[in-house]
Amino acid sequence: MYIMQKYIDLINKKIDEYMPINYPQKIFKAMKYTVTLPGKRLRPIMCLESCRMFGGNIEDAIPTACAIEMLHAQTLIHDDLPCMDNDNYRRGQLTNHMVFGEANAVLAGDALLTFAPQTILNNSKNLGSEKLIKIMKEYFHAAGAYGVIAGQVVDIESENFEITPEDEQLPEILDYIHTHKTADLFKLALRCGAIIADATEKQLEDITEFGQCMGVAFQIADDILDVTSTFEEMGKTLGKDKEENKLTYVNLYGLEKARKDLAKMIDKCFEILNKNNLKSEIFEQILNKIRNA
Repeated sequence: MYIMQKYIDLINKKIDEYMPINYPQKIFKAMKYTVTLPGKRLRPIMCLESCRMFGGNIEDAIPTACAIEMLHAQTLIHDDLPCMDNDNYRRGQLTNHMVFGEANAVLAGDALLTFAPQTILNNSKNLGSEKLIKIMKEYFHAAGAYGVIAGQVVDIESENFEITPEDEQLPEILDYIHTHKTADLFKLALRCGAIIADATEKQLEDITEFGQCMGVAFQIADDILDVTSTFEEMGKTLGKDKEENKLTYVNLYGLEKARKDLAKMIDKCFEILNKNNLKSEIFEQILNKIRNA
């Protein structure tokens, strides 16, 4: 049984192998800088654990898991840009544009968007063309205009909202943001791991439901921590959501309800695991950490 730290060490080792510094060095250094910032590596862990849980060989899933972490880093680089959230710190370190300049940060994000699927294709000889096509389809859907980009666009539009609980559209908009900005990459990781392990269609449906639920829970927890945590704990600037009157779970429903709904969402995640006989100590650990936000 793999434990969390063993997964993290494996992912970090393989990412370093997959990302040599080539010419022009600045772009490769900028790409690698954000990908290798200290982090929880949740998404690649979820990919590997999903593969293991459904009986697959995690070695076959490592390139895809690392590529999903590269894609996640791409979203962070662009999210932090001055034209978007304008953040100077990420995971306790200066953001990409603060180190390499705004132009190189934009290009680093663009490069990661294409470097990630190349990593899968170049290092997954055991998967065969049919699985690779399925994984590419999952990747490009999650990475594009139907996935995280859609979530980011609506997230930007949600700044300086007039947030009133009576507005019936706001919960739907918030759910759209949570689904596409956060849950889509969770589902990508889980579904790719399952595909590599030859999971059935029913198993794919089950793990997708779980990923959606856990992704929303993770984002609710993140919204709570933006209000309750500190820079030292989170490694990024906090309190901006409230300052910008951004549509978040806490700003819409209040802190008390957010905490109650987070607990309910975590309970639902456990219910999905239990009713579908999905056995994973790793997923249980992740859920318990999110619950304690």
